[in-house]
Amino acid sequence: MSESGAALRALIVADGDVPSRSVLDGTWPGWNINVGLVVAADGGWDKATSLGLRPDLLVGDADSLPEERFARLAADGVAIERSPAAKDESDTELALLAAIRRGATHVTVLGALGGKRFDHALANVGLLGLPNPQGGEVELLDGTTRVRLLRAPGPDGGPVRFRLDGSAGDLVSLLPIGASALGVRTEGLLYPLRDEPLTPGPARGLSNVRTLANASVTLRHGSLLIIETRTQVTAGGDRT
Repeated sequence: MSESGAALRALIVADGDVPSRSVLDGTWPGWNINVGLVVAADGGWDKATSLGLRPDLLVGDADSLPEERFARLAADGVAIERSPAAKDESDTELALLAAIRRGATHVTVLGALGGKRFDHALANVGLLGLPNPQGGEVELLDGTTRVRLLRAPGPDGGPVRFRLDGSAGDLVSLLPIGASALGVRTEGLLYPLRDEPLTPGPARGLSNVRTLANASVTLRHGSLLIIETRTQVTAGGDRT
């Protein structure tokens, strides 16, 4: 919850490949509805403004946004959390932590996937595992893909059910992270899992197909990356 006690939805714009507004509107309708906090991760400032957004906070070490731009934005009253160049965290991680500190209960990250740095994309996927004291949800979006993490509460916490609402025909991949994911059960997917394990390595959970708009996955133990790939978009997008 935010400091006022209300749910806070945050949008982080990183300095990777960011789709155009028309693509985001067509692929992920509602991606920016009720956003109460926009955070730019360094060069993500320019990516945010290209979407017609003015970030509330700029985070980073000025390695991709020039130093003079940081100074100018600070003079214009933009809130800035400046970090040293020699640091353990990426700018995107710092932006996510800043949003969580401000009480974000739902965080959408743009610009975290694709681009020339595969290591950055993997590191950004790893950010889904950061502890979130709000118990909220973090998602990574690009022009075709949404990545989220489902974690079971533990051996004594019982299974957790996760909704996979979307369009029939879209691809859904379920990939275990770390140890095996146990007790995986799916509804509304073409290739069902019925209280079964998914182990790291084999690609059994890859490229399932959503057959119902209100599909779901239930997990009893472990962690699953949920990767949804849109195969069709509504009006305003670039694909059919």
